[in-house]
Amino acid sequence: MTISIKPLLVAAALLQVMAPSQTLAQGAKDTLTIGMSQYPPSLHPGIEPTVAKTYAIRFGYRPITAYNDNRKMECFLCTEVPTIANGRAKTVDLGGGKKGMTVKFTLHPKAQWGDGTPITSKDVAFSWTVGVKPESGFARPDVFQRITKVETLDAKNFVLHMNKAEYDFADLVDFALLPAHLEEPVVKGLATLADYNKNTLYNRTPTTAGLWNGPYKLAQIQSGAFLVFEPNPNWWGQKPHFKRITVKTIENTATLEANLRSGDLDYISGVLGLSMDQGLAMAKEPALQQKFDFEFPLGLVYEHIDLNRNHPGLKDKRVRQALLLGIDRETLVKQLVDGKFPVAHSWVNPLEPGYDANVTKYPFDPARAKILLDQAGFKPGADGIRVNGAGQRLSLEYMTTAGNKMRELVQQVLQNQWKQIGVEVVIKNVPARTYFGETLKKQQFTALAQLAWSSNPESPPTSTLATSGIPTAANNFAGANYPQFSHPGMDKLIDDVQRELDPAKRKPLWFEMQKIYTDELPVLPLYFRTDVYVVPKWLNGVLKTGQLPSNYFGQESWGVR
Repeated sequence: MTISIKPLLVAAALLQVMAPSQTLAQGAKDTLTIGMSQYPPSLHPGIEPTVAKTYAIRFGYRPITAYNDNRKMECFLCTEVPTIANGRAKTVDLGGGKKGMTVKFTLHPKAQWGDGTPITSKDVAFSWTVGVKPESGFARPDVFQRITKVETLDAKNFVLHMNKAEYDFADLVDFALLPAHLEEPVVKGLATLADYNKNTLYNRTPTTAGLWNGPYKLAQIQSGAFLVFEPNPNWWGQKPHFKRITVKTIENTATLEANLRSGDLDYISGVLGLSMDQGLAMAKEPALQQKFDFEFPLGLVYEHIDLNRNHPGLKDKRVRQALLLGIDRETLVKQLVDGKFPVAHSWVNPLEPGYDANVTKYPFDPARAKILLDQAGFKPGADGIRVNGAGQRLSLEYMTTAGNKMRELVQQVLQNQWKQIGVEVVIKNVPARTYFGETLKKQQFTALAQLAWSSNPESPPTSTLATSGIPTAANNFAGANYPQFSHPGMDKLIDDVQRELDPAKRKPLWFEMQKIYTDELPVLPLYFRTDVYVVPKWLNGVLKTGQLPSNYFGQESWGVR
C-alpha cells in the first residue's frame, strides 16, 4: 500500500527537543533504535500520504479498522468488523436506482487517547467534518466524501451513512481519526480551513500526549532527524516491551548501512530502509548471518516513474510508449537485485485478485521504440538526440529522492538505455522532504519523477489515477495523482469497481482499468518491490512466519527473544 513536505512547525521550547539517549540505545535491550531513509513530512494521520509518515506514526496511532499482517480486515479501535452477514452493514435505497449503505461501528469500551480522554463517537463525527472538506488538504477526501452523515447513537456507537454501496465499506485505515477535544478548538480558531495543516497540533506540538492512541506516544522530536516514542500509559491493549523506540532518519542508504554495522542502529526499517543490492550483499557475510535474520518478502509496493505530460515530448502517448519499450526492465532487476523484483506491467500487483495476467506488456524493443518516436515527429539530430519539427530536443529531466542508492543506479541505467533510442536524460535529484512536499504535488518536475506507492489489498487507485486525486490549490494540494491524469473512462471504472459488492464482478472492471493504463501510460511501471528486512536475532515480532512483515499494526508485540 506505499505519499507538503514542509518542515514541521516545531517550536523547540514547546517540544523540549533533545538528542535521544545513545547509552540506552546501544546497551540495554529495553530500547530500540530504528533507521529509515526518509523523514515524514507531517505526523497528521490524514495529511501527506507518504510511506515514511505511515510507517512512523504506527507506533503511536491506530485507525478504527485496517488490514492486518494477514491482509484481513481487523478492528483496532472497534469491537467487531461490520459485514453484511453480521447485520452491521446494510444496503439502502437512495431513490433513482441508486444504492447507499449504513455501517454501524462500536468503539472499544476501553479505547482512549494518550491523555486518558475516551475515544468516542464525537471524535469520529468531528474528524468527518474536517476531512469531508477539500480545503482541509486531507490525502483521501474521497473516503470522507462518500459519507453523507455520521450518526452518533451514543458515546461508543455510531453509524456511517454512505452515498454509495461499496465493497470496502469497513476499511477505515484512511479515515484519519482526530481527538476532538484537542483539534476542534484549533479548527474553530482558523479563518479558513486551508490553514489547518499549518496549525494542527500534529505539526505544531506533536508530542501532545492526547494526539496518540497507540501502544506508544511521541515523546521527543527533532525535525528531519529523529522521532522518539515511549509507552503510552493509557494504552488498553498488550503492554509494549520497549521503554523507548527511536526512529532516526539517515537519507543516504550507504550511511544507513554503516550505522547498522557500527551498532548505532539496532534495526533498519524494512520500509524505506536498505536497498535490495545492499541486503543481498550483507546476507552473504558469515559474520552478519550470526547477528541478523534476512528476509526479502514481496509486498504491495509499486516502483514507477510519473510523467509530466505538459512536457512537449510527453504529450504524445507514442513517446510515452517508446520510453517503456526502450528500457530493459527484466535485465535491470536481474543485474541489480538478482531478479527479486517482479517487473510491473501496471500498478496492480500479481498478489492482487484484480491482476490481469494478460495485461498489455511492453518488452524491451528499442527498434519498435525508434519507430514510435519517428511517428511522433522526433527525428535523430546531429548528436543523435531526437528533435521535432519545431526544433525541440527530446530532453527529459529525471528526478527522484537524493541519496537512495538503488534509485540512483536505476537512473543511470535508464539514462544510458534511453540515449540509445535518441532520448536525452538529465538527472536532477532532491531531498525526500522537498520531493514529496513540493516537487511532486505541485508538479514541479518537468518530465520524469520516480517514486513508489504502497497500497492496501484490493485498493482502488482513487488518489493516484482518478481526476479527483489531482493535487490543486483548491484542495490544498491533497491527492497523489501527480501526473495529473484525467480520463473519464478510468474515473467511471474506479467508481464502478467500488460500488460492485461481488468480487467476481469486480474482476473485469479491474481488467478494464489496466487496459486504459497500459494504453495511455500516464506512468511508467518499473517493478514491484521486495523489501529488505535485516532484523537482529534478539528482536522478536517484526517477522512472523507465514505473514507479511509487521508494517501494518502490532508494534506492541515487538520484544526481545
